[in-house]
Amino acid sequence: MRPGETDRDGASTGDDTRFARIIGNSPALESVLEQVERVAPTDSAVLLQGETGTGKELIARAIHQLSPRCGRAFVKLNCAAIPLDLLESELFGHERGAFTGAIAQKVGRFELADRGTLFLDEVGDIPGPLQPKLLRVLQEQEFERLGSTVTKRVNVRLVAATNRDLAQMVERERFRVDLFYRLNVFPILLPPLRDRRGDIPALVTHFVETYSRKVGKRIDHVPPATMAAFEAHNWPGNVRELQNVVERAVILSDDGALANPLRGGRQVAPRPASQTLRESERALILNALKAVGWVVGGPGGAAARLGLNRTTLINMMKRHGIERPARGGPERGDESES
Repeated sequence: MRPGETDRDGASTGDDTRFARIIGNSPALESVLEQVERVAPTDSAVLLQGETGTGKELIARAIHQLSPRCGRAFVKLNCAAIPLDLLESELFGHERGAFTGAIAQKVGRFELADRGTLFLDEVGDIPGPLQPKLLRVLQEQEFERLGSTVTKRVNVRLVAATNRDLAQMVERERFRVDLFYRLNVFPILLPPLRDRRGDIPALVTHFVETYSRKVGKRIDHVPPATMAAFEAHNWPGNVRELQNVVERAVILSDDGALANPLRGGRQVAPRPASQTLRESERALILNALKAVGWVVGGPGGAAARLGLNRTTLINMMKRHGIERPARGGPERGDESES
């Protein structure tokens, strides 16, 4: 990947080739990148959770690029974009004549990703009948193409992503609990843009440069009032929405100043943060702290258990209002958030 490159969900940290397409240095983003660096060298499954437009594919690519598999294939599949009757074939492939319309042999995504990384986006949309087959290939690293009795073995590292609450889907029996545990080996929660507002100026600058070149306009500066409007907006569509708005702003701009497309327009009503995902992260921290007797640092502490450094965990504890209980007193971390 080229330094400074980006796509529809994302950003870039400039010249840092470890995260060359990810823009920003806010504490919330830095926490995510620290977790990426921890898990990338392993072959463990990673579950990326977060709202739509938060850049889950960018993080999946970063995990692949920082892993020993970086020279191999990075194969992606959006499970929500494939019709139900074709999804199994997309994942595992099929033989000629396996079903009506199968006029040629097809290699599936697992086979294409052999010795590399497979990114399954919108994994919560995988239908129930297909979930046991996905579980099997994750556990055994083997499968059969549709219409074949030949077992194929693969060596695939899986990164999955969803904007759904899989734990809640498990409770409602809409997602297999054993598949959830297999996917949820190392969960990473991606923050919405409203929780990393400090990254907005860098994102705006990058997207202005990108689209001014694309449409052939010269944008010399972003007026303070325009930048303030961007920073104040709630961005329910996250970085993807910001990128689209900046593209529109560039088209509307005259005289070298970036226009403010948010002025006078209908503002999208603020959407409450995904409490279920926040609660999942909070519960994970609390469980780790309790398991080690509220020891934060050190080789046997909660930070090491969670794959974080001590400072990051302390910041996350503050963000969730988690405090070490007084001896013999109630645990404040068990109180529900308002």
